[in-house]
Amino acid sequence: MTTPARRIDTLVTLDEPTRRLVRLSAVVTAGSEAEQRAVIAAVVETVPPRWVEELLLQSYLFAGFPRALNAMREWRRVHPEPAAPPPAGAPDEWRAAGEHTCAIVYGQFYDRLRDNIRHLHPALDEWMIMEGYGKVLSRPELDLARRELCIVAACAAAGQDRQLHSHLHGALNAGVAPDVVSAAIESLDGVIGSDLLETARLLWARVQGK
Repeated sequence: MTTPARRIDTLVTLDEPTRRLVRLSAVVTAGSEAEQRAVIAAVVETVPPRWVEELLLQSYLFAGFPRALNAMREWRRVHPEPAAPPPAGAPDEWRAAGEHTCAIVYGQFYDRLRDNIRHLHPALDEWMIMEGYGKVLSRPELDLARRELCIVAACAAAGQDRQLHSHLHGALNAGVAPDVVSAAIESLDGVIGSDLLETARLLWARVQGK
């Protein structure tokens, strides 16, 4: 049985670079290429390049390889040289890091999650831990709190309500203050459809017990 760590808020304000990164995540997930191009051009002077590239790299997990490739292509138009380092580590290290990161995100529900995913298919559990939470989401160039906010935005934009609900909890578990989660959701106004935004608000209210 995994014992969740005590939660400590580490992201207590939605600074402008983070707000723009969250909006970019939603556009990469569900926007047109023209919308991607416009938002990427707007972040080049305001968001650390490593943050942008880490968001684009992790977006293949939530938006698929085609969108991740298209978004990185647009980013290369304005930032020609890679800012984020290539993958490092060995499979055993990725597995250990993935288990640790996934346990933070899911907290008391971690063991249940692993059982459920193994029941769907053992390969999905292995890939989730090794590839998703290990090799990608445990990369140190972007903190887990901001990663989770970007995942919330991606799930909201894609209309993936089950995963959105999980990662709203995950953002809290990763140290995002509740007011920051609220602000991040509201930052999606004008980026995702009003129906998707309202769903995100309702799910967030449910997570808060309202």
